[in-house]
Amino acid sequence: MPDKTASIVFRHPSALCESQDIGAGTHVWAFAHVMDGAVVGQNCNIGDHAFVEKGAIVGDRVTIKNGVMIWDGVTIENDAFVGPGVIFTNDRYPRSRRLAEAKKRYKNKDNWITSTKVLRGASIGAGAIILPGITIGRFATIAAGACVTHNVPNHALLVGHPAREVGWVCFCGMTLDGTLACPDCNRGFRQQDNAIVPSE
Repeated sequence: MPDKTASIVFRHPSALCESQDIGAGTHVWAFAHVMDGAVVGQNCNIGDHAFVEKGAIVGDRVTIKNGVMIWDGVTIENDAFVGPGVIFTNDRYPRSRRLAEAKKRYKNKDNWITSTKVLRGASIGAGAIILPGITIGRFATIAAGACVTHNVPNHALLVGHPAREVGWVCFCGMTLDGTLACPDCNRGFRQQDNAIVPSE
């Protein structure tokens, strides 16, 4: 069992945890790989077989479930949830860097890498694919299996392949009803332009 002391980073003996920049209270589970140069905040949970590449940034209190792939250029802010098997991408026009015709582009990371952001409190369901250059808004929810091809507003609910907006979600994660009220915590929202904001 892991040490429950909040000041300790738990690294499972079968994990490959090369990064020295991992916050207190974080757990890195069996067969996960966190590369040197990756940044992981405090009180995170990184599940079995997850991969966090050099250059990726993960905030505090983030849950990363089993088999997630987080590449260089991906930033995940505090309190986000990333479900099992989620795949991020970071190159809009991928080629093997060993291909002679593509070598020039891949000599400089600025020529090909595209940043992706998951903002505070957002949730990404199992098996979703996030294309490069996307920003997923605060407290948004991406349904399982969705393929996200465009930016996501705060609190939006997206489903499908390609993903499309079908509703709104509360801070607590529940889908809002037709009056933009949460059936669980009773918080109310109101429409503002193409987004919603708390009504109080």
